[in-house]
Amino acid sequence: MRTATVTIKPAALTHNLLQVKKRAPNSKVLAMVKANAYGHGIKVVLPALQQADGIGVASFTEALEARDLGWQKAIGLVEGVFSAGEWQQAIDHDCSCVIHHLPQLNWALDNIPKDDSPTRTVWLKYNTGMNRLGFDDDTVIDAAQQLSDAGYQLILTTHFANADDFEHPLNTVQIQRFNKILKVLQQAIDADIQGSLCNSAGLVNFPEHHHDWVRPGIMLYGSSPVTHKCAAELDLQPAMDFSARIMAIQTVKAGDSIGYGSRWFATEDTQTALVSIGYGDGYPRVVSADAYVCVIDSKTAQSQRCPIRGRVAMDMIAIDISAASHITLDSEVRLWGDAPHVDEVATYAGTIGYELLCRLSTRPKRAVHIEP
Repeated sequence: MRTATVTIKPAALTHNLLQVKKRAPNSKVLAMVKANAYGHGIKVVLPALQQADGIGVASFTEALEARDLGWQKAIGLVEGVFSAGEWQQAIDHDCSCVIHHLPQLNWALDNIPKDDSPTRTVWLKYNTGMNRLGFDDDTVIDAAQQLSDAGYQLILTTHFANADDFEHPLNTVQIQRFNKILKVLQQAIDADIQGSLCNSAGLVNFPEHHHDWVRPGIMLYGSSPVTHKCAAELDLQPAMDFSARIMAIQTVKAGDSIGYGSRWFATEDTQTALVSIGYGDGYPRVVSADAYVCVIDSKTAQSQRCPIRGRVAMDMIAIDISAASHITLDSEVRLWGDAPHVDEVATYAGTIGYELLCRLSTRPKRAVHIEP
């Protein structure tokens, strides 16, 4: 049987959420579970995030799934709704929405929820420099005034473009713009207007600007959101192990190559193993020559680094096991988890951990690690 496996660790998710709460003890937490909880599976993730104050999703379909799974706390639609009909559905299912452009504003003003409806709280998106979604300086105050006059409770929100890079000059610009407009709204419209500025990277890099709500995403899943510290330095635990097993062992003769394109040649007789996993499972097809996996020693259970040789194929990867010990058919191979970390694999693939986690295919079997 083919053995590509994605194992989710709920205890790691809960641990990472507690790290968020330690870093932002005076803020509420909107935990991001969009894109099927960053590829981890929303059904598994939600029970581990019960200490969050709410969850953030990207679509109404994701919101409905969370409600169907029994999530009773706040749900925030971080892109808002896409039609007047969806606005009514948001009201019916107690979802709070981002409002980032005029049509959404009009839908909210045309169909005002009851006083006790969670949809009465809206996240007003202000474009401070990301230049994707949000009202600009000329329209945000007017939008806030109209919503407040209609009885909505407002949370002013924005999104960093470069929060992972502490030194990037746009960070200061965005923080100053956000804080200025928030103060104007509180003074001119309603002192109870709240603020939400920080995603995972902002939460780590700008602790003095956490405001009322923080919106952690990738750090909940155990990846570092910043460029200058790895996950371990932030006391974050990977919530996913991606693994497979060895399906064949062979010796490649000196001068022979491995795989499509004959990209790697053996300079000496080299013992290699074929692993039952490939880009059809979600491992990146293109990785640098530094990429490696960890094979578990069958006697000591120790993790051994083994470099990838040749191109990653749809269904298998060749690895060099000549320096490893006690490797047999069916030995466990870890593609990412504690080591290598998904962030490290992403570096070898010229991308980010977010992408690798989110683009896993449905082919690997899914498992949940139960703490002893």
